[in-house]
Amino acid sequence: MLAHRRANLALAALSIATFTFVTTEILPVGLLTLMADDLHRSRSQVGLLMTGYAAVVMLTSVPLARLTQRVPRRLLLGVTLGVFSAATLVTALAADYGVLLAVRLVVGLTQALFWSVVASTATGLFPPSQRGRTVARMSMGAALAPVLGVPIGTWLGQQAGWRFAFLVMAAIGVVTCAAVVTLLPGGSTPQSEAAARGSAPDARRYLMLVLCTAIGVTGMVTAQTYVTPYLLDVTGFAPATLGPLLLVTGTAGFFGTVVVGRFLDRYPWHALVIPMSLIVVTLLALYLLGTLRPAAIAALALNGFAFSAMAAAIQNRTLQVAPGSTDLASAGTGSAFNVGIATGSLLGGLIIDRAGVQAVPLAGALITAAAVALLLAEPRLTRVTHRDDGDEATHRGQPGEAVKVIGRTVAPPARCAGRP
Repeated sequence: MLAHRRANLALAALSIATFTFVTTEILPVGLLTLMADDLHRSRSQVGLLMTGYAAVVMLTSVPLARLTQRVPRRLLLGVTLGVFSAATLVTALAADYGVLLAVRLVVGLTQALFWSVVASTATGLFPPSQRGRTVARMSMGAALAPVLGVPIGTWLGQQAGWRFAFLVMAAIGVVTCAAVVTLLPGGSTPQSEAAARGSAPDARRYLMLVLCTAIGVTGMVTAQTYVTPYLLDVTGFAPATLGPLLLVTGTAGFFGTVVVGRFLDRYPWHALVIPMSLIVVTLLALYLLGTLRPAAIAALALNGFAFSAMAAAIQNRTLQVAPGSTDLASAGTGSAFNVGIATGSLLGGLIIDRAGVQAVPLAGALITAAAVALLLAEPRLTRVTHRDDGDEATHRGQPGEAVKVIGRTVAPPARCAGRP
């Protein structure tokens, strides 16, 4: 374990790294028109930069995590951030669309590997009892990306060109890389850290988490991707108000990460179920009350709060129930997250074409409700059956419950009323 001050500084550097990756991933959304005009391409072609990026992350997370299991974390993250910075620099200098697409896929590879190992690396800096709080603190950087990173990057692109915005992100990547290499311990590997394995490993709960992540994110993204036309066409907001509205959502998301961090260690299951349920409620409210501006603003803010809290809770739950390596488990839930993003954006577009934009929040709510139903059913679906002294007994397998296994009692390290 590192000295407390150095560990906090290393965690701050990792949090900044999450900010850098998320900002760079979604920055083309804010710069789409500028990039399309400069490269003489259609907006849909520039949009493929996002689609291809998500596909790379989805397909390569698990293989890359498996290949790098024995690489020391400082070396692995240093190389990953170094390649990310170089690829982002090439993004800024790309002469044509083909080069830009290729280098964006390289950036996607670095993100796939980064998200597979960053959580276990961060939690390995602190005692196991602080695992949830550490995940929440690390996630603050990702939560700030839509609030600060993308708006500032978009503004820089408007003032000095879209290439300058990516130059700035490359520079931030270099500084972050130096900080991570300086502050992380040199010999740490997944095998030598307590964070390398789940604190309450359970393959069935993990598979349930992966499934619920894919379904829940699909529902959320189905509505989120098309929230702008909904606010314009249904709620009746003027285009000039969209920026402040999205800022409200992003700010609420940051506070969602802060608040959920207080509950992740003691109530990991509730910390996932409650935000996911809140997403269902807010999407239903947006569908039923979307024509009322105050109600729409409140629903948007609570939705942003819940989504960021859910994302942190998913990562924390992964580290808890990972049946083997937490890196591989994180890669699995990361892939599920990207499956949800891709499926949700596609599904939302199909719904708009057939039923109109007003139906999108309802569809998102119903899909997310299915994930909530699975989570609520988890104790029964994952109950444990075992033999003890010739007698069969069935345990519900609640994450906070001690389980008697072949004559000995195994208790989880922290109170867990359920899952995340």
